[in-house]
This record gives sequence, C-alpha cells and structure tokens, in this order.
Amino acid sequence: MPANRLSPVRVSQRSALRTSAPHAPRLRFGPSAPPTAPPLSAGERAKAAADFVLAALMLVPALPVLAACVALVRLTSRGPAIYTQSRVGRGGTVFTLYKVRTMYHDCERLTGPTWCKPGDARVTPVGRVLRKLHLDELPQLFNVLKGEMSLVGPRPERPEIVARLREQVVGYDRRHAVKPGITGFAQVHLPPDSCVRSVRNKLVYDLFYVRSRSVRMELFILLATGLKMFGLKRLYHRAPRVPTE
Repeated sequence: MPANRLSPVRVSQRSALRTSAPHAPRLRFGPSAPPTAPPLSAGERAKAAADFVLAALMLVPALPVLAACVALVRLTSRGPAIYTQSRVGRGGTVFTLYKVRTMYHDCERLTGPTWCKPGDARVTPVGRVLRKLHLDELPQLFNVLKGEMSLVGPRPERPEIVARLREQVVGYDRRHAVKPGITGFAQVHLPPDSCVRSVRNKLVYDLFYVRSRSVRMELFILLATGLKMFGLKRLYHRAPRVPTE
C-alpha cells in the first residue's frame, strides 16, 4: 500500500446505532420539553477552544477570498451575497447559519425548504463554482467563533427538514448530541443529502463519529476534507461496509 494513503476507518452500522453508547445520549424533543443543550464536558470545552483558535487563524487568509466571492455574487445575480438560514444545532437548539449565496434570490418562495440535487436549476452559474470549491461555506467560520458550530461534526440541517426526518429516520436526533461542523465524517465519504435514504446512509457515519470521536479522528477528517477539495479523495476513501447510494 502506498505510504501516502491514510489508514481506513471501518464503519459498522450495527455498532454505530448501538443504543448503549456513552457518547451519544438519547435526545427527546416535544412541545412540552423545548430542546436544550446539555452542559459541555471538559473534552468538548477543550475542542471548542481549539476550534476558536483554528477558525480565527483560518479567517486571516480566508477574508480576502470571502470578499472576492461576495463581490462576484453581487455582480452576477440579484440579492444579498451573504444569506442566513436557521439550522438545528447541539441539543436541538436552533441557530443562524451564514453562507455565501449560491442560488437565485428567494428561489424557495414557492417550494419551501428542499434539498439541492445534481443539476438543480436554482443554483447560479457562479454558485456552481463556489459549491464545487466549497467556498460558500467560508462564512461559517464566524459560526465557529460564536460557539454555535465546530470545524468538525455532523452537518446541521434546517428545522423544517429535521421535523420530517425525526418521523422517518430512527435515531436521527442522536446526531445532535455534538456541535454541528463545517465538515464531517459523513461529508468526506458521501455526497450531499438528496433523499431520506441518503440521510439514513449518512446517519451511520454521523453516529460512528459521535461514538468514536477523538483527536486522531478529527485530524483525519480535516486532512480528508483538504484532499477532497483538491480532487484527491482516492487517497483516503475506502468502499463502506454499509451500502450507499
């Protein structure tokens, strides 16, 4: 095996969905019990401090790139360059997420919140490039600085979609046991969500991360994210044990 390949991380659906996992407490939500985030553990506080420092350092080279993206979006399509969305975070709490706009302004006015699919007509020509390079995610470094997100964790979803997934995907809320991330274990292995089946596939990876997260795993995900951005996914990717789309 070539020396520059990363060691594979094997995912087992059975172990990832195990209900007795100490790091993935069951989270219950309902009208009589509004979602609240449990106190951070010592390890989570240390990770939050590291996230803050790394995000601040990353913002230094990222700000000129972000300014260029903002100018490009404003010059090529109507509407704000930076837009906000409500997302579900740790413990089920809702926060405001920042992104560079890659779709036409107010494109969900008639359809409501829906997943973006390959060839989606709502995405602008400039937006397709920004999405491919993942530059639209740069403003989320500010979410990390605010303590709402981590650099690594399950990707946050919109409350309207989460409400449906809670009914259709068993154990979906268990991914909210940790802070959501700009990148994650599921994101470096699988494509974006497009249907309920794809969510179930990703949930296996998300829960594996929740149960098995460590400094080594965080570094692997960050390195894999960089390799994926440069089209070098083959250096770390292995065929999963669990069938995916």
